[in-house]
Amino acid sequence: MIQRSTKRKANIKCPPMGLETMKIDDFQLHASTTKRYGLGAHRGRLNIQAGLYEDDLYDGAWCAGRDDPLQWFEVDARRLTKFTGVITQGRSSLWSSDWVTSYKVMVSNDSHTWVTIRNGSEDVIFRGNQEKEIPVRNILPTPMVARYIRVSPQSWFSSGNICMRVEILGCPLPDPNNYYRRRNEVITTDKLDFKHHSYKDMRQLMKVVNEMCPNITRIYNIGKSYNGLKLYAIEISDNPGEHEAGEPEFRYTAGSHGNEVLGRELLLLLMQFMCMEYLSGNPRIRHLVEETRIHLLPSVNPDGYEKAFEGSELSGWSLGRWSSNGIDIHHNFPDLNTILWEAEAKKWTPRKTSNHHIPIPEWYLSNNASVAVETRALITWMEKIPFVLGGNLQGGELVVTFPYDKTRTQGVTRESTPTPDDHVFRWLAFSYSSTHRRMTDASQRVCHTENFAKEDGTINGASWHTAAGSMNDFSYLHTNCFELSMYVGCDKFPHESELPEEWENNRESLLVFMEQVHRGIKGVVRDAQGRGIPNATISVEGINHDIRTAADGDYWRLLNPGEYRVTARAQGYGLTSKKCEVGYEMGTSTCDFTIGRTNLSRIKEIMERFNKQPIRLPHSNKQLQAPRSRERRQGTS
Repeated sequence: MIQRSTKRKANIKCPPMGLETMKIDDFQLHASTTKRYGLGAHRGRLNIQAGLYEDDLYDGAWCAGRDDPLQWFEVDARRLTKFTGVITQGRSSLWSSDWVTSYKVMVSNDSHTWVTIRNGSEDVIFRGNQEKEIPVRNILPTPMVARYIRVSPQSWFSSGNICMRVEILGCPLPDPNNYYRRRNEVITTDKLDFKHHSYKDMRQLMKVVNEMCPNITRIYNIGKSYNGLKLYAIEISDNPGEHEAGEPEFRYTAGSHGNEVLGRELLLLLMQFMCMEYLSGNPRIRHLVEETRIHLLPSVNPDGYEKAFEGSELSGWSLGRWSSNGIDIHHNFPDLNTILWEAEAKKWTPRKTSNHHIPIPEWYLSNNASVAVETRALITWMEKIPFVLGGNLQGGELVVTFPYDKTRTQGVTRESTPTPDDHVFRWLAFSYSSTHRRMTDASQRVCHTENFAKEDGTINGASWHTAAGSMNDFSYLHTNCFELSMYVGCDKFPHESELPEEWENNRESLLVFMEQVHRGIKGVVRDAQGRGIPNATISVEGINHDIRTAADGDYWRLLNPGEYRVTARAQGYGLTSKKCEVGYEMGTSTCDFTIGRTNLSRIKEIMERFNKQPIRLPHSNKQLQAPRSRERRQGTS
């Protein structure tokens, strides 16, 4: 028997059931008819994205096989559920314009006898979409308790067809006998603040963490957004506020696309977790904090987040993605790939153009360049701190991408374009994906169009889609830092109720990836007097990408296990090489270098000290005076 709930106030509180997040499996979705397989009921999920080409297996909606009011889209909740609302979109497509403008809603307990939602004596006709992308939410006049729910289109865009993407709002009722539900539940034991945080809430939470752990945390900002919001970061270290020689620097950033908010919340959860676990004496966390300087920047684009914060279900796919002046921050960095590749083609490397720390072009630094203030703040931060490893958390997919992000062949949109450190990047990407609860799960449904699980949840960025000026490529070519992108969930803006499970999905991955900063070799490059040499170059034989030492002469070079011939050199100094070995156990191998000044550099230094004038030594003058006096005596005689 269909039941009507008497608590109207509960309508808004019921969360999305999970069509977008994939909590609802494909076999729970049904439809009256289907245009073709790629437009089947399994594609009728809110915000699902279509492939570039039509008529493939991954189209962007459920589309009915016929256009008439007898069509329907059905969701089987597999248990009694209090249904409170429906959210709809049109079809995701570059070429077609299809959406439903009105619909009825029906519920059932057995999928045979259906009750249409009524308002008094009349069937309710819910207003649908006016275009294909902006989600429209309708709340049922009275919550309905049932197992099945159907959406039945009544009218649609006159130049299109019946096509829908749907999310259902509903609260599952308690059912201890429902094995299917219990098998799929994920419960966290961490006592953390699982909610979406506004800008003000985020600042307050960071302050609370700092007050809980004042000895290992420091809050600072790297600059301001276009609208003047500070870009706050928190440092976690046993000596916050200073770089310790020999200790690597690590960073996580999130929210460069303001509507991809899961990464932002994961970093806020991570800082809480690390503080609490450090205080409780967790040896793993204590080791991380004492041996690493960790920086967490949860919101690169706070302006975009404020736009998307209108509602997790109604933010759509792109609202809030860009900065306030319309710039995609993550792809707003200078394109150093082209500079390097052109130099290599002309055989200018390494004499005229280095294979690392490539300078930023002058045009990019001008005030007229289309560069977001957030991007400039990030670049200054990346240049100031000698980061070794970094990850930027994004959303909308389940995959880890690594450089290069831009294809080397001009005009090609997808092409494997590896860096000289491809093997290291592949390991780093796998360290995250393999410890994520869902990324490498072969049974995990495709988020949109790509099956990344068959590639171990990782992909070279350019193999996915080319993107010039990415943060990952810039970080690799302009600094020492190896940067990767973690796409941490299909849903860019998951409902608050999903955050505990998403934390469980990503917690181990976040920790394991941080620990990879201690893989490879480290050391100090010193002169003959034992002083550290900054900006010395560290080269590894067989890898055409060098790094540089930090201000104290210390360096870190990420490498996979093996034996390597490593060379240290610096301007004005000679060079020295040695064999360095990286083991399979976690922890960097120490490889120090001592290099001496070259004769030429000593001469130059002396010349500069005396303003490049010939040096007149006192004893030389006496030697010159004796012959002259003899000459005068001879002339007199």
